[in-house]
Amino acid sequence: MKYYSLNHNAPKVSFKEAVIQGLASDKGLYFPETINPLTTAFFETIENLSNEEIAFEAIQQFVGDAIPETTLKQIIAETLCFDFPIVEIEKNIYSLELFHGPTMAFKDVGARFMSRCLGYFNKDKVDSKNTVLVATSGDTGGAVASGFLGVKGVEVIILYPSGKVSDIQERQLTTLGQNIKALEVDGVFDDCQDMVKKAFLDESLQHKNLTSANSINIARWLPQMFYFFFAYKELKKHNKSLIFSCPSGNFGNICAGIIAKKMGLPIEHFVAATNVNDTVPRFLENGIYNPKPSKATISNAMDVGNPSNFIRIQEMYQNDLEQFKKDFSSFTFSDAETLTAMKTIYDTNGYIAEPHGAVGYLGLKKELENYPNAIGVFLETAHPIKFLDTVESALNITLPIPIQIETVLGKEKVSVKIKTYEDLRNFLK
Repeated sequence: MKYYSLNHNAPKVSFKEAVIQGLASDKGLYFPETINPLTTAFFETIENLSNEEIAFEAIQQFVGDAIPETTLKQIIAETLCFDFPIVEIEKNIYSLELFHGPTMAFKDVGARFMSRCLGYFNKDKVDSKNTVLVATSGDTGGAVASGFLGVKGVEVIILYPSGKVSDIQERQLTTLGQNIKALEVDGVFDDCQDMVKKAFLDESLQHKNLTSANSINIARWLPQMFYFFFAYKELKKHNKSLIFSCPSGNFGNICAGIIAKKMGLPIEHFVAATNVNDTVPRFLENGIYNPKPSKATISNAMDVGNPSNFIRIQEMYQNDLEQFKKDFSSFTFSDAETLTAMKTIYDTNGYIAEPHGAVGYLGLKKELENYPNAIGVFLETAHPIKFLDTVESALNITLPIPIQIETVLGKEKVSVKIKTYEDLRNFLK
């Protein structure tokens, strides 16, 4: 399998090269040269397969011969060390819970997979190191910190917007130490992401062997397709059309879902549910892609004004807006609507949704008006404890502290404050 740059001005590379480089030399995101459909027999018998077997069949073509089959299966086993429950909360509406991993967020899947791929690629290196540079709007930082903690030959540097992540999210990325360092940026997530992209193209930093663990990196992004397959495995027995609603920030999750659909997974329609950072909903209305600076909301992991992965989605539809709209809708919701949805879900079903899941639920409810006989699934991307203050005040409840969170609460935050790209470059040098 070869990968090409979506800016079309860089050499094609292998899976290994794409993972290590993160971003192509022309600033473009890497994209697989081919997406091959899986066999009919795979989907006919999927309910008889384990999650690990499903994941191997899904990812194998994208890894190719870069990692031996037995090693790839071991990487998958270590990645999928937790459950992915699908919970019915209303008739024909399900929550797909992606928060049962070590940092209680969906990004544990991609972070664990990528860290183990990079660890394999580094296994024979003696002197040189890779520096993983990552921007986070909330959960990415903690998942990457956990996934890469202690990985040989890898230094991790996480940029996060000061005051714009939850307390627990901040503790997860600032308290681990070892090979993990946190930079607290005076700005918003888009500023962090812009700094990361700029660093990749800075010739004075070539000696740092920079790569990214954001969803711009194919090894972080592609494994997110796994849980769409897992959900289909559980819901296939109902023999109904499936609608998936993804709370969307950088659009990596929903992009991976569309890859799964292109591989033959029977998904009828996707919904990208956003908060007030509505670049994509506006694009679907007027056909003009016009990013704006991000605004802070209670669903902070989605506070992205210029979602990196949207260009990958456009590539899969050859930039044909009308074809795209047949498979894809996008809606925007305010904080007030999000809070109301959280209360409605809890009062009606006793189910505790955090702000991101609630936005996904709202988008799903809206789209199901067009598919009254379908089954709808919204992605619950993080445990409610990650947004403790918002959830407890909205629902008037007290959440128990899971063991994964207890381990970081007593630790001291360690971060370095920066304001400009020059600050980042000086830190890296």
